[in-house]
Amino acid sequence: MSLAVLLTLADSRLPIGGHVHSGGVEEAIASGVVRDAASVELYLARRVRTAGLVAASLAAAVCAGELACGRAESEADARTPAPAARAASRAQGRGLVRLAKHVWPHHDWRVVGARPHLSTVFGAVGRVADATPEQIAGVVVYTTMTGAATAAQRLLALDPAAVAASTVRLAPLCDETAALAVKGLAALSDPLQDVLAERHVRRDMPLFAS
Repeated sequence: MSLAVLLTLADSRLPIGGHVHSGGVEEAIASGVVRDAASVELYLARRVRTAGLVAASLAAAVCAGELACGRAESEADARTPAPAARAASRAQGRGLVRLAKHVWPHHDWRVVGARPHLSTVFGAVGRVADATPEQIAGVVVYTTMTGAATAAQRLLALDPAAVAASTVRLAPLCDETAALAVKGLAALSDPLQDVLAERHVRRDMPLFAS
């Protein structure tokens, strides 16, 4: 895969709706779990090890041709207990399909389904773009982290340099997680993030969709 294409897929400006999702950070802040730059970094590391690993393993398997999109959807549902988290994943998945149709218009994107998970679409995009499974796993892990990091920076009015430094310090963890993701489907969940996701949808006038 072209390095430029890979960087584009990992860019926070990618128009797939990710900017309206906080990765649970908004509710984590409201619940007192995340308060400052240090707790943001701990939350990001936890998110990489759990949600990031699971999504990356699914995307890598689709990219490698080891998992059909329909099966990937079932596997993603089974690994995402919170209905709110499933809805957030599918909303961003639809956004990525919309973009993919513009970039690769001759591919039959119906294969991913009408309301696909983001991990399924990233895997399908990886196949079309000739990415390796580890490359696409790296994109998924990285964006899982940076989406939440950006939301935390905005919500807590943190120094952007401090948040960026956290993401740099977590880079080795992201690389390790991507490498682990290609070894097989991860089967774990994070009860904290599930609870935060469900609390968030019941909150009055949230700033983020999730």
